[in-house]
Amino acid sequence: MIHSMTGYGKGNIVTSKISVEAEVKSVNSRYLEVFIKLPQFLSHREYELRELVKDKIKRGKINIFIQLKKDTALNDNSAFDEEKLKSYLKVLKQIKKTANLSEEIKLEHLLNNKEFIASSDFDLSEAEFNKVKKVVNAALTNLKNMKKNEGRELAKDLTKRIRFIEKNVNEIGNEAKNSMNDYYGKLKNRIAELLADNKMNEERLNTELALIADKADITEENVRLKSHLKFFIDCIKKETEPGRKLNFLCQEMNREANTISSKSISTSITHKVVLIKEEIEKIREQIQNIE
Repeated sequence: MIHSMTGYGKGNIVTSKISVEAEVKSVNSRYLEVFIKLPQFLSHREYELRELVKDKIKRGKINIFIQLKKDTALNDNSAFDEEKLKSYLKVLKQIKKTANLSEEIKLEHLLNNKEFIASSDFDLSEAEFNKVKKVVNAALTNLKNMKKNEGRELAKDLTKRIRFIEKNVNEIGNEAKNSMNDYYGKLKNRIAELLADNKMNEERLNTELALIADKADITEENVRLKSHLKFFIDCIKKETEPGRKLNFLCQEMNREANTISSKSISTSITHKVVLIKEEIEKIREQIQNIE
């Protein structure tokens, strides 16, 4: 079953000592790209979290947002440095005096400098970090479920389009036989008219006509195109990560359709090829969203 590359997942856990929340968003990307936004004190554990993602997701642009609260100190994730604040106030007063300014020092002036609000270093225990990983895993599981549901809808749409192409290919095959016989007969009559006053080698003429007709024969292209359609459906049903394979099949289907169009001697067949190529293009757009 195919999976979509777009989706959303969320996980959280709350205990008396720690609160963790993780959100995961996924969008289309040719490769796997992982971006993690987490508290500074968890930055040294980012690699482990990144590996969790790689174990579950193979393709797409993944954004993970992790929030963690632990006790009162961790709740605001900062600590107040009184000595730094006093030093900063002293500098501001000196600046006022030197520049001969009368404006009062306000809170907004102090907040422009964050040095006296020092980030605290927090160290999570292994048990607490395991809770973080558990929450991330829960978010990834929810993401995968959404991707799977969207993939199911994508599979329905793609199957419907493939069946439409298959119907037109069958009709082209039937029409090709009739158009080839008509073309052969008309060509033979026309040549006979042109050579009416000359002796004509019937066997040689039939051979040449057969060669001309063979160049316009699209049987092989039809067979290959049907084979690609069957393989496409098989990939949708059986492959777990068919995105790149389906994209390649679209290229091959388009190639066969182009050849059929160039060799065809029937306007009706040419029109059907146009419909097929339009459908292939729609399929190509859809599979860009498949993992």
